[in-house]
Parts: sequence; C-alpha cells; structure tokens
Amino acid sequence: MTNVNKKIKAGILGASGYTGAEAMRLLLRHPGVDVILLTADRKAGQSVDEVYPHLGGYGLPDMISVSEADWTTVDVVFCGLPHGTTQEIIATLPASVKVVDLSADFRLRDPDTYAEWYGHTHQAMNLQKEAVYGLTEFNRDEVKNARLVACPGCYPTAVLLAMVPLVAAGLIDPKDLVIDAKSGVTGAGRGLKQNTLFSEAGEGLSPYSVAKHRHAPEIEQEIAKAVGVPANDIRVNFVPHLVPMSRGELVTCHVKLSDGKTAADLKKHFQSVFENEPFVRVLSENAVPQTQMVRGSNLCVINVFEDRIPGRATVIASIDNLVKGSSGQAVQNMNLMFGFDETLGLEQAPLFP
Repeated sequence: MTNVNKKIKAGILGASGYTGAEAMRLLLRHPGVDVILLTADRKAGQSVDEVYPHLGGYGLPDMISVSEADWTTVDVVFCGLPHGTTQEIIATLPASVKVVDLSADFRLRDPDTYAEWYGHTHQAMNLQKEAVYGLTEFNRDEVKNARLVACPGCYPTAVLLAMVPLVAAGLIDPKDLVIDAKSGVTGAGRGLKQNTLFSEAGEGLSPYSVAKHRHAPEIEQEIAKAVGVPANDIRVNFVPHLVPMSRGELVTCHVKLSDGKTAADLKKHFQSVFENEPFVRVLSENAVPQTQMVRGSNLCVINVFEDRIPGRATVIASIDNLVKGSSGQAVQNMNLMFGFDETLGLEQAPLFP
C-alpha cells in the first residue's frame, strides 16, 4: 500500500449538494486527504454544521463562494456543481490541480451530442479532449494518468458494469438492450422540485424522462466503444423510475443472447471479469441483487437469470447512487490519480437495515 504520511489537499465545488456531502463523508475517513476548501455560493459563510449537521464536529472548513476560493492551495478538486456550470470554472484552475468531475459536463465526447442533450454548446472543448471517462473498472490505466476525470452518471455506472463485459465478449446483442432502471430521490439533487416532495414521491413509483433521459447517450457511447462501432450505431431502450427512498439504484437489463450462448455463460464470464474487483460482486446461485445489499457502500452487486423467452436473459445490478454512482467512484478514481490504494477510504461495509 502507498505511504500516506504525506497528505494531499482537496477542495469540493458545490459542497452543499448531496454529492458534495457524500464526498466529505468519505474523505473524512481517508488517511491521505485533508479537505481544506468547500464552495457553495448559496450557503457561503455557513459552517458545515449548519448545512449538514451530521458532518459537524470534524473540523471541516466553512463554505465560501467560488470567487473567494484560492485554488492554488489544493491538489485535487471534486466538482459537484449542476450540469453546465462546471466547465468555465474548471478552465480557470491551475494546471497543477487535478479534477474529478461528478457532473455530466465532460462525459460525452461528441460536442454535438452534448449540445443536443444539455441544451447549450460546450464551453471548454479543449478540456473535453483530455477528459478520461472514469468508469474505474474498465479505464484504470487512463484514470491513473489523467488530470481530468469525468465520473459516469449513476445510471450508466450500474448499466455499464452489467453490460460492457457482455457486449465486449460478444455474448449478447448490443443492439437489443432493454433497461428498466430505478433510483432513489437523491438522484434528482438537493434542489427543490415538485416531483421529489414527500407528498408527491412518497407511496408511489413514477417513470420519468421516458425515451429522453440524458444518461441514454452516455450509455450508448460506452457500449459502442466496447463493441468498436460508432456511437450512432447503438440505441438502448432505457426508462428510469423514481422510487420513494433516499438512496439506492437498481437496473434490470433484458438482453438477447448471441447464438449458442446461455445465461450460464454470462454468469461465468462475469465471474472471470470481476474475480479480483474490490467493488463488484457477482452473487451466488439465484440471489437477487437488492438496494439493501449496497446501501452506504461503494459496491455493485450483479447476477444473471435465464428468461422464460428462449434466447434471452435478465441481468440485474444494484449500486448506491450516491456512492458507487457518484462520490464513492470519484474517490476511487482520485485514489488511482494520486497513487493511493484504490480502496482507501472506501472500505466500509453496507448499512442494513
């Protein structure tokens, strides 16, 4: 394990949001990191105790506005700002500062695709060219040498961990993927929205962004890369749902098997691919992945089931959307970028019940 006597200094952009809070929680127990800078324009001047009482008493700095931040004092910045607001700020950071971006600003490689799905032109295409897509399990070497890592969205993280090994090995048809996805309300952020009010979201289940969710092109981009075809050659059926729980995510992927392949072949391949992965677990026998298995952890649990329809299978994966789907994966990538052990600060077991 890397010597961690010499700590690096971290700043968090957008520290008042859920991903910012989760990054703080994880980094508080990271032996190689000191969090010395927190920005949150609407909460500027407030202490962490005021904004997030559960993180009070740990000596974290008060929140300040972005304009007050001295970025020359940090080694790494975690960006937890809303989509579209990170680009210009990152472009002004010193070249010596490494960046782990949790927004969607640098996930899509094609500028036209970004403009189509996010409603404006990209403001830092020179940085986009150097951004590494931070799905750690598949891009380790690139992440290690990166200055800017674009962490995947929460849905793409779960979907791609379940789909990329199978399409890359030719075990399933990459043009016949039907993905039913469900997430807790923290996936919508901390801002006030009618559909996430308790009386609106509680005791119900709601599909949203049907056939137009921004994570679909991100999933298609990475599936296409794994298969070696242009991104426009892949289209996935992807429908997300809002579940009345604070955190957790589960994706049910319906796939068409390649000729001569079985669900057992898929399971065997998963076991081979993920055998030495610290944060991906292929479940035994007929164990069904559940959000309760990963809550508060950086784990992804996966299993495969034979479908009633001949030639098809069902792949189910679950993650905590705020940890493996966001801040945990960000810390995992940061560990690689600075030569720490990949699991450092992320060893906690899931919370149950």
